[in-house]
Amino acid sequence: MEVLYPRCAGLDVHKESVVACVRVMAGGPVQATVRTFTTTTAGLLELADWLAAHGCTHVAMESTGVYWKPVWHVLASDFELVLANASHIRNVPGRKSDVSDATWIADLLAHGLLRGSFVPPPAVQELRDLTRTRKQLVRDLGQHTQRIEKVLEDANLKLTTVLTDVVGASGRRILEAVIAGETNPDALAKLASPRVKAAPVVLAEALVGRVTPHHRFLLREHLLMIDHLRQRIAAFDAQIGAALEPFRVAAARLVTIPGVSLVAAHVIVAEIGIDMTRFPTIGHLISWAGLCPRMEQSAGKRRSTRIRKGAPWLKTVLVQCAWAATRAKDTYLQAQFRRLKSRRGPMKAVVAVAASILTAAYHMLREGVPYRELGPHHFARVDKARLAQRLARRLRDLGYEVQLNATAA
Repeated sequence: MEVLYPRCAGLDVHKESVVACVRVMAGGPVQATVRTFTTTTAGLLELADWLAAHGCTHVAMESTGVYWKPVWHVLASDFELVLANASHIRNVPGRKSDVSDATWIADLLAHGLLRGSFVPPPAVQELRDLTRTRKQLVRDLGQHTQRIEKVLEDANLKLTTVLTDVVGASGRRILEAVIAGETNPDALAKLASPRVKAAPVVLAEALVGRVTPHHRFLLREHLLMIDHLRQRIAAFDAQIGAALEPFRVAAARLVTIPGVSLVAAHVIVAEIGIDMTRFPTIGHLISWAGLCPRMEQSAGKRRSTRIRKGAPWLKTVLVQCAWAATRAKDTYLQAQFRRLKSRRGPMKAVVAVAASILTAAYHMLREGVPYRELGPHHFARVDKARLAQRLARRLRDLGYEVQLNATAA
């Protein structure tokens, strides 16, 4: 097999150590030298000097958690790095050790058998850290809200049946009164906003319960946690706004896609960046995001069509945007959802809409163009003949004779 990189290295990265194998092929037999380094800054700098002394041009490593990141930062300026998916470079079973892993990675790299993972530039990585942490904080906020609902149910206060948001303005006033010791249901019901749909009598009936000091303590602590999380989310929003400055134009362009909010646009930019040359085609990006069926065939039979695993932070946001886009009236995305829903079901249809949103984002970022709405009648225009045949077949099923004659243009 042809050797593409005669001087390369493979790294087996761990939390406290890095096992490096330098593979050199200079006109004779292959020479492999293995050495172990610590993951401290001094140890990584020593690793860089050792690789440079052997004349290495390419270095490959596995994407093991977050342990690869400091190694990447130290070596990125001096070597051509390849971050490989661990599941793609499994060694021969029964021959597992740190030395053999590093040697196997070096051999695969030398023959060009490793496919590098997508590693965005530092500015995009920082934005990605901010958007992912913000999402985790929002998730924690929702969990504390659910815990408040659990405490209310335990106290037999049916606040969730009369209020949509128990931590909204009306719910917050009622909860604070309950924490303060108020037990009169009529007094609690008067704290709700007049815009609440439930009648005062229904509110008062739902607020009759058995509240103990234990319940009040839990409610108070959960409200304090919610207040703290909202402050932290506001701080992250401000920091994301500052980190987004180089990408603000691209994010503003993505918001024009139906279903894509400002927060979702920030996440899309943070996950895929704005340089689309990293993905040769839109198919590569959709596959990386995990929005396409997996390829699993054997003996001429297709065994599975489930969507493949991909970028979970990006996929979930795109699916949320797709559900929002299905409610945008008179749009191409809504028409696509309705067209596929009748044949494939809502879940597969919404995944297809998510892939369409990602396709639009790819071309908008690559070409720097605004979103172009195709309209709800796009499928009828591009597939006029098939539509006519389908309608004619439907009329024949209803008992009518149909003859199709094209009119003069």
